[in-house]
Amino acid sequence: MAYIRYDCEKDMKDKEPRFHGKATLKSHNVMSHIHGKDTKIELRLRKEPWARGIRYRKNYKDIPGSPDIVITKYKIAIFCDSEFFHGKDWNQLRVKLEKGKNPDYWISKIQRNIERDREKDKELRALGWNVLHFWGSDIMKNTQECVKGIEEAIFAARLGDERFG
Repeated sequence: MAYIRYDCEKDMKDKEPRFHGKATLKSHNVMSHIHGKDTKIELRLRKEPWARGIRYRKNYKDIPGSPDIVITKYKIAIFCDSEFFHGKDWNQLRVKLEKGKNPDYWISKIQRNIERDREKDKELRALGWNVLHFWGSDIMKNTQECVKGIEEAIFAARLGDERFG
């Protein structure tokens, strides 16, 4: 079986878990196909608001967290979160990971992702942004409900503009 070796870089932040050890060629190939942007869930969620005339920016790097979708006009930041990497039902997932391969790495990685999500949400809210998170399964099964949540956030922002603008 072919292995690919990964080493921890010494100058990386202590908070960021790094894989130590060997990965099979199969696991390397699987992980290399995980994209950070333009994922299936993002594409699914972006399609409907655009069709309804809601204009946005993708992977907006000018604000903390580089949200997947940003409606700058109303200061709405939207994240499309995969269940695994963002720790949906974390207590159940953690138990499964403890029994799997390389549990120390995966548990610390996902815990750090959860912490980072909270940190970025706090930063965005402090800057006056409304932050929305949608789980991938909700996007895939109930896209219309997710879009309804976005529309409600826009409506609330419009009301805020009218009252204070």
